Amino acid sequence: MKTKLLTVCLALIFCSVAGFAQLSKQDKKAWKKKAKEYAKNPEALKNFTEEKATADSEVSRLKNEVSGLNKSVSDKNAKIADLEDQLSRMRSDLTSARAELAQLKENPPVNPMDFSRGLVFKVQIGAFRKKDLAKYFDNNPNFGGEATDKGEQKFTIGIFRDYWEADKFKKYMRAMGVSDAWIVPYRDGQRVEIKEVLDAVTAAKAEEAKKKN
Repeated sequence: MKTKLLTVCLALIFCSVAGFAQLSKQDKKAWKKKAKEYAKNPEALKNFTEEKATADSEVSRLKNEVSGLNKSVSDKNAKIADLEDQLSRMRSDLTSARAELAQLKENPPVNPMDFSRGLVFKVQIGAFRKKDLAKYFDNNPNFGGEATDKGEQKFTIGIFRDYWEADKFKKYMRAMGVSDAWIVPYRDGQRVEIKEVLDAVTAAKAEEAKKKN
């Protein structure tokens, strides 16, 4: 009875392990012979069963380890992708910064307080032959003048980046009795004709009014 029960157990084990139902007749015969050998040697069956349990446990552990490694690899891949994205943005920012630097080198910004560069407007208050006030120019940046070919001295007062501020100041001067006050433009320290800049000034004024509306 004991031997019969052992044989049944062996049959169940080998059915589950080797897919007994799907074996060929020759394989079935070989496994039946193997089962009989185990029936005669219970200790070998015990060792086999324990080894299988140990193997199953090891397989389970290895599966868990592989799963953990896969998760670690996935996390690292995500971190690498994030770092690559950051690197791409930094490269883009660097390219933009270099382009901006090159632009600044090519066209340096005009310092609002450096009136020797860019376009500025002054208000001329008169031209005189017998008046020389040049000694006052150095200590008074808002007061200046220049000599003409006719021997006259043209004097200006005030200095403005905005044409309309200069125009307002010109009107103040006229209201104070300086009837000859009028606006003169300078570009990079050189006097230019008002008609050369008036169109651009008028267009800028119209654009500003359009934005406000």
